[in-house]
Amino acid sequence: MKPIQIYNTLSRKTETFESLHPNKVGMYVCGPTVYGPPHMGHIRGPIVFDVFRRFLESRGITVRFVRNITDVGHLVGDADEGEDKLQKQARLEQIEPMEVAQSYTDSYHLAMDALNVKRPSIEPKASGHIIEQIEMIQSIVDAGLAYESNGSVYFDVEQYSSKENYGELSGRVLDDLVAGAGAESRTLEGQSEKKNAHDFALWKKASPEHIMQWSSPWGKGFPGWHIECSAMSAKYLGETFDVHGGGMDLLFPHHECEIAQSKAANGHQPARYWMHHNMITINGQKMAKSLNNGIKVSELFSGNHHLLSRGFNANILRFFVLQAHYRSTLDFSEEALEASEKGLKRMLEAWKKIGSLKASAESSGELVKVISNMEDALCDDLNTPIAIAQLFELSKMVNACADGKYPLTKEDIDQIANAVEQYFYGVLGMRAEQESQSGVLDKVMDVLIDLRSEAKQSKDYALSDSIRDKLKENGVELMDSKEGTTWKLQ
Repeated sequence: MKPIQIYNTLSRKTETFESLHPNKVGMYVCGPTVYGPPHMGHIRGPIVFDVFRRFLESRGITVRFVRNITDVGHLVGDADEGEDKLQKQARLEQIEPMEVAQSYTDSYHLAMDALNVKRPSIEPKASGHIIEQIEMIQSIVDAGLAYESNGSVYFDVEQYSSKENYGELSGRVLDDLVAGAGAESRTLEGQSEKKNAHDFALWKKASPEHIMQWSSPWGKGFPGWHIECSAMSAKYLGETFDVHGGGMDLLFPHHECEIAQSKAANGHQPARYWMHHNMITINGQKMAKSLNNGIKVSELFSGNHHLLSRGFNANILRFFVLQAHYRSTLDFSEEALEASEKGLKRMLEAWKKIGSLKASAESSGELVKVISNMEDALCDDLNTPIAIAQLFELSKMVNACADGKYPLTKEDIDQIANAVEQYFYGVLGMRAEQESQSGVLDKVMDVLIDLRSEAKQSKDYALSDSIRDKLKENGVELMDSKEGTTWKLQ
């Protein structure tokens, strides 16, 4: 079996993937901060790491997949000051913060289910692991790498950097961070209680009106954003585990701080491989409130957005995401979605023909190479665009065989069917049809095809032609052959 190669952000090179334990992989992926509905920017990471998980599982590897829910500790602006994002949203909606968290966790789950993203093995919430976070903070304090100030606890970046390399993941240099902070940063609101502006919060003192607060050795407060992932990954995967995944936007400061916290508390690098996916742009621009180009997942499905003329089903969105390599920028546009829709449609139509293909006595001999290329592509840093290109080659073979222009033996046809099942449906996680409609539509079409067949047998050609013509007017084409009648959406 060919070894898997992945790009490790920590080493800045492509490495052979070897798990800590044979046929077992521990993977932690940063999940959503649930203070609002899921949007376009939320879909790439879950799909990418879902495919990586599926690929490992297709090789007989057991994956413990941990994805957190951030429901406390993520401050507006991420600058260790201001309101907690959930508390702010709760105030705006005039409900309890945990109502906000539960509501948007539910909507996130619905979106992920629609996109056929497998549920995690464990989905810990930050609010449910306060004890573990306090314990880790205390161990960092005991190690002399954090300090208490006015009821808050901050990580001492300079003290840590005297022993370890703060910036080993991102490539940031501490001297540059210090210079960039400026001499006046110490006097900014909330910065005066820090030794240095680049020190980050492990625990924040809560004001009396702050709803989300817990008791700690340093007084009433709540955890910082970064500490939750360090504490929960260690709890469920151990102090050192195989893979940590997330978006490039989390590389600094979040993941850099995770490494520092874990090494300060445990003396270990938490993850052996760090995988980061690139961002999604909208018509060549970053998503931003000022540009009014953010699109909710529900709007992608419904088409109820000024950048969309119609909705697209989840299968198309998943296919669109996987047509670009995960480390490259993915530019979203309606035109790009429509191109993905056409490609996916051609592929699905080809797969429908596999069961009715007529076998030849001879083979072209090209099939083995195409299937091998798919496996090679996925082993090569999860190169889904190349894997999909090979699937298109398979669909061409199927179509050509159906037209009597390409020889495939019975063994070839079985291999294609198995490859489609393993890679298209299994690893890539695609669905046969838009599931909300496909079952009903298939049954309706079966009835109409049977009615037309009965009309032809009774020589009622007027009715037979009428069924065919009416379906064509409504975007459905019937195709008659010796094996029977099939249909496709135009």
